[in-house]
Amino acid sequence: MAKTRLLINNACYHIYARGNQKQLIFKSKEDFEFYLHQLRLYKRKHSLLLYGYCLMPNHIHIIGEPKNPSKLPSFMQGLHRSYTAYYNKKYNKVGHLWQGRFKAKVIARDQYLIDCIAYVEQNPIRANLVKNMKEYEFSSYPERNLAYLNNFALLDKLVL
Repeated sequence: MAKTRLLINNACYHIYARGNQKQLIFKSKEDFEFYLHQLRLYKRKHSLLLYGYCLMPNHIHIIGEPKNPSKLPSFMQGLHRSYTAYYNKKYNKVGHLWQGRFKAKVIARDQYLIDCIAYVEQNPIRANLVKNMKEYEFSSYPERNLAYLNNFALLDKLVL
């Protein structure tokens, strides 16, 4: 039996999930872009404030605050079902793409939240995918640090 999730009002969460058997879940730039498109749609649909994210080739990190915490599971289920359907059709696959349920850890709204965002955004450097965060386009780093705020902005304003 799966453990019940701790869902708290006015809390931020570090949400993460990995590809089944650590397999690649993003094989092309188009895959990353589709996931980000779906993230934009589902964050609006489920009223999730998005503060940071990083899409790695075989896992994802999302840092956000659901306005209604009870909607967090349906947010992730919808996001991952839509991406799995896209992935399976594109690569002629069937079955599970994700390894079990997503994980979600409560984050205090203080310096730890800022540190967690930085940790998530620095994943590509630790994985030796890039030497400089400016080189990695599938994280929240460019939007947050390069003043890439426009009508297509994915992040919400963080208030501590």
